[in-house]
Amino acid sequence: MVAVDDLDLEIPKGGFFAMLGPSGCGKTTTLRMIGGFEEPTAGTVNLAGTDVTNVPAHKRDVNTVFQSYALFPHMTVAENVEFGLKRKKVPKAERKQRVAEALELVQLTELANRRPTQMSGGQQQRVALARALVNRPQALLLDEPLGALDLKLRKQLQLELSRIQADIGITFVHVTHDQEEAMTMADQIAVMNEGRIEQLGTASELYDTPKTAFVANFLGTSNLIDAKVLSRGGEMAEVEADGGARLRVPAAVLPGSDTEVRIGVRPEKLDLEAIDDGSPSANGNNVILGHITDAAFVGVSTQYVVQTEGGDELQVFVQNSADHPPNLGPGRRVAATWDPATTFAVNREESDGS
Repeated sequence: MVAVDDLDLEIPKGGFFAMLGPSGCGKTTTLRMIGGFEEPTAGTVNLAGTDVTNVPAHKRDVNTVFQSYALFPHMTVAENVEFGLKRKKVPKAERKQRVAEALELVQLTELANRRPTQMSGGQQQRVALARALVNRPQALLLDEPLGALDLKLRKQLQLELSRIQADIGITFVHVTHDQEEAMTMADQIAVMNEGRIEQLGTASELYDTPKTAFVANFLGTSNLIDAKVLSRGGEMAEVEADGGARLRVPAAVLPGSDTEVRIGVRPEKLDLEAIDDGSPSANGNNVILGHITDAAFVGVSTQYVVQTEGGDELQVFVQNSADHPPNLGPGRRVAATWDPATTFAVNREESDGS
């Protein structure tokens, strides 16, 4: 079984980089190869331009923070943080200064003399982070370090990790299966699937213009509609969806020269217009006709399911406001409309990743 397949990845220096994907996609194996805990069967691992493929983990200028804190229970916080410096025979005065700086960075100065058993999970994880940072590595590897924490604490530490990375400028490489976590913290994200990188980009690039059906569905909810390309001239291409609706799509997002594609639009980009009488007002928007099969009020928005005349099922999230009261119910005939510029497209032959 191949864990990582034909991976070619360059991580920018000094940024916050995330590898995101489901369990078994190869992200942790990739991180372990960077850290020296796994040996690649082919290819090389380079750190700051130096080949470290055959350099053992303890001699690489990287440190790793795991989901388990791995703190020494008989030592104080300060002693845990200092441990690695002692092994490297760093002079005592310098050790003391660097430990103080690391604890200040993670906001644990006042808890320096406590033992790990006297601390919360979030505080212990910050001790583990300080212990890694005190060595001043070229890169800090984060292997799902927030996975064992409750939701509120996880969100708090997401912000703290982003702040710390911005303050010190060390390259952070973060592995997670949590889409929101990666999108909140990382400057760049590699979405992985079955040992390969599906797409690399910023959070907004991956969300707004996914290149594959897997990325479209792994990062949020997507409506994917089979369509045939009719024309590609100019900035906007024209496609025909199953059911006959003619829609406009940015020509730049169409994959290759295929005539059979799947166009996509996010649920919050859609709006609904009741068409009990007359025709919908397109106003330059894409329009697909259908009827509502389900409507769920969830406070800030109402989430609809629309069955289109072409047989597709659309998810539509409409913000509740004075202009959009939640007054559409199942059975109502509607037009689903959206700005053509917010449409993306993927290859029809790919698995949808759902």
